[in-house]
Amino acid sequence: MIHVRITKEPSGRISAFEMDGHAEFAEHGKDLVCAGASAVSFGAVNAIAELTGTTPMIEQGADGGYLQVSFPETERDTEVQLIVQAMIVSLQTIELDYGQYIQLSFTK
Repeated sequence: MIHVRITKEPSGRISAFEMDGHAEFAEHGKDLVCAGASAVSFGAVNAIAELTGTTPMIEQGADGGYLQVSFPETERDTEVQLIVQAMIVSLQTIELDYGQYIQLSFTK
């Protein structure tokens, strides 16, 4: 299962997210849950860097089963937060249909 832990500050600001695990929906290379979650998360991180000029702090596992991203607060934080919120909505949409393979949680 893919676990997505989203760190939310008391103000509501998303400061980080961490994904780990493998969906195991299908064999490697054909796993649409893994592909969807990866596309959504990497797409959001790339959009933040490209569209806002903000460089997130990224840590990845060697086997592709781990991603941790922190978002520094910048003058473009409103835009960063909008992209992060869009990522969360997309991941929650995947979770609605494939909840046995991906789970989101929020931590403070």
